[in-house]
Amino acid sequence: MITPQIKEFIRNALAEDIGHGDITTNSTIDDASVSEAVVFAKETMVLAGIMMFKEVFDTLNQGVTVSILAYDGAVVQSGSKIASLTGKTASLLIGERVALNILQRLSGIATLTSKFVGEVKGLGVKILDTRKTTPNMRQLEKYAVTVGGGSNHRFGLYDGMLIKDNHIKACGGITRAVARAKKNIPFLTKIEVEVQTLSELNEALSCGVDAVMLDNMNIEQMKEAVGVVRSSGNNILIEASGNVTLQNVRSIAETGVDVISTGFITHSAQAVDISMKIL
Repeated sequence: MITPQIKEFIRNALAEDIGHGDITTNSTIDDASVSEAVVFAKETMVLAGIMMFKEVFDTLNQGVTVSILAYDGAVVQSGSKIASLTGKTASLLIGERVALNILQRLSGIATLTSKFVGEVKGLGVKILDTRKTTPNMRQLEKYAVTVGGGSNHRFGLYDGMLIKDNHIKACGGITRAVARAKKNIPFLTKIEVEVQTLSELNEALSCGVDAVMLDNMNIEQMKEAVGVVRSSGNNILIEASGNVTLQNVRSIAETGVDVISTGFITHSAQAVDISMKIL
């Protein structure tokens, strides 16, 4: 999971924090000092990012040993130990904040995603993320979504076609946008179109698209849209998106859609509370 991109991200995060040196640690801690530390949860969470936490100290390369006590996907109870560390005291202090920031952020996403997944349990509907991620953290944040039981939508503009409202507006309509897409994309690429009304849905179906995104429809509109698609004989995927919350996600799933995408699980996930203490 520790890809070259993640390694580079961690190096940049450390460089941002350390700059030309940790003036507090360098001024107060003896270079020969060695300590033990423990990382523990201060609330119940779904853990995600423990290997990235370890990678921070491995990247510092200053003699810190990280012993992992809980792994990604585990439901960690408040007060439980997540990891223990032994090594140069200065290194523990220098790497602490970057390592915790990553672990807290990813565990927050995994924890929130698991709540959405739990709300639709038994309905056979997948919860998907979106591209609404923190710049340069998409790979990490989408990983955290999968740890929480969700699934990934496209990773970027390069690996999936989604014709959205602005594409449609710029092209002069769904029919023209889809026609141009079919002419220009590789033949194995599937086409998904965002629709906001039943009229737009019918136009998209007539174009022979592979998937439709029901954008910001209310529950009754979604039910009607699903009925139109299922009765059309078109074997296409139906995605619901827009204003998805923990309070309405099950009602959306019960309309019969195949997947529900929400940027909320990444852009609005609250970092969980994790602490590291020198013993």
